[in-house]
Amino acid sequence: MGDTSSQGSGAGRSGGAAVLSSMTGFGRVDAGEGGARWTWELRSVNGKGLDVRLRLPTGLEVLESHCRDTVAGLLSRGNVTVGLSFQRAQGEAVPQINEAALNAFLAALETVHRRVPDAAPVALEGILAHRGIIEWKEPEEDPAERERLLSALKASLAEALQALVDMRRSEGAAIETVLRGQLAEIARLTQAAEAAPSRSPQAIRARLAAQVEALLGTGAPLDAERLHQEAVLLATKADIREELDRLQAHVEAALSLLDGGGAVGRRLDFLAQEFNREANTLCSKSNGTELTAIGLELKTVIDQMREQIQNLE
Repeated sequence: MGDTSSQGSGAGRSGGAAVLSSMTGFGRVDAGEGGARWTWELRSVNGKGLDVRLRLPTGLEVLESHCRDTVAGLLSRGNVTVGLSFQRAQGEAVPQINEAALNAFLAALETVHRRVPDAAPVALEGILAHRGIIEWKEPEEDPAERERLLSALKASLAEALQALVDMRRSEGAAIETVLRGQLAEIARLTQAAEAAPSRSPQAIRARLAAQVEALLGTGAPLDAERLHQEAVLLATKADIREELDRLQAHVEAALSLLDGGGAVGRRLDFLAQEFNREANTLCSKSNGTELTAIGLELKTVIDQMREQIQNLE
């Protein structure tokens, strides 16, 4: 292939390990072969699946299936636009006689001479100058040259796609750093919730004693069954052990997905929904302002995390 120049940035982890990728990226390659010059431009944005849209010049539609297969070989999600601008150097046109036009013109001349015998003959230059008799055609493309051109186009497409992939991986690495920080914050808030003073047995007993006192203050006789029910209700509401365990398990699962790399956006998005469900339940079970504040902060971090996950492949 002829000269090429490409634009793209970033790279994934070394050693060929699977890395995270965003769905946003750009790749461009300017290249040439023989007398032809072209530019590939590839852009990708977020998408639920992989959607490849092509803009190919007339005459090069033969590349369509190759473009789709090449993109699908490296990407699994994103709306990808593949554009090719192509310019071929003008070859030397070859003159050809249009036999039908020439025969029609000569027949007309013969008719004129029969009717006007004394008319001056028409010079050869005049005949050839008549519109349509001489046609200029581009020389036919050599099959071997066309195959070389198509091979060069495919090779430069691969370069442009790799530039796009590198940019997506670079952005994916940045998103991974943010996600790991957010998961660490969720783990910290989970520990803070577990240590919240309102969850201690002393706090629960004090709250129960206050409710018993309120019941006695009404002047109504103390119903042992009612007292027992209140105690069970208060203890149940204060028990967020399951929610805390699940939050910790979700943190570990998310970190495992990040460590594995690859196209994990959908699975992380599902985990983000589970995180949010546990945070909501924690808030609803809260028996103290401190625990409520922790739950609300958890929800904020989870929402921010989900926004980042939406950009991942």
